[in-house]
Amino acid sequence: MFSTSCHYGLQAMIYIALHSTDGKNVDLGQIAEKQEIPKHFLSKILQLLVKNGLLNSMKGPTGGFSLSRPADDITLIEVIDAIDGLDVFTQCGIGFKKCDDDHPCPIHNEYKHVRNSIRELFETKTLLELSEDIKSGDSIVSLGKPLSKD
Repeated sequence: MFSTSCHYGLQAMIYIALHSTDGKNVDLGQIAEKQEIPKHFLSKILQLLVKNGLLNSMKGPTGGFSLSRPADDITLIEVIDAIDGLDVFTQCGIGFKKCDDDHPCPIHNEYKHVRNSIRELFETKTLLELSEDIKSGDSIVSLGKPLSKD
């Protein structure tokens, strides 16, 4: 449904939400290594997210990436929109160019409901919610839990 760039962008944003705290930036190399994403490819994706106002980027020894807003204020749909756009939520499920409510394809009505449910999920889920699921162990993914502050 989404491009590889979009998948990597979503994973990176969740990783940054988990690991950037109190002014600490997350290094590009760290994200690329932990997420097994080619560094050069990830760099382009993260710069796109900076350009779209979702990330901050800093250069230098303490440089890296951080969220531009609190994690509870960034929804997944914003990341998708910045990378792939929102056409995926209006396109035909089979791929016909002229498929709409007036000229539906054979799966139009059923697919429209599924597509709208998926869009609603991405519109309501925030980076904070996903980060909290990972921290609590409710979601098991390879993002690695952040270090405790003990």
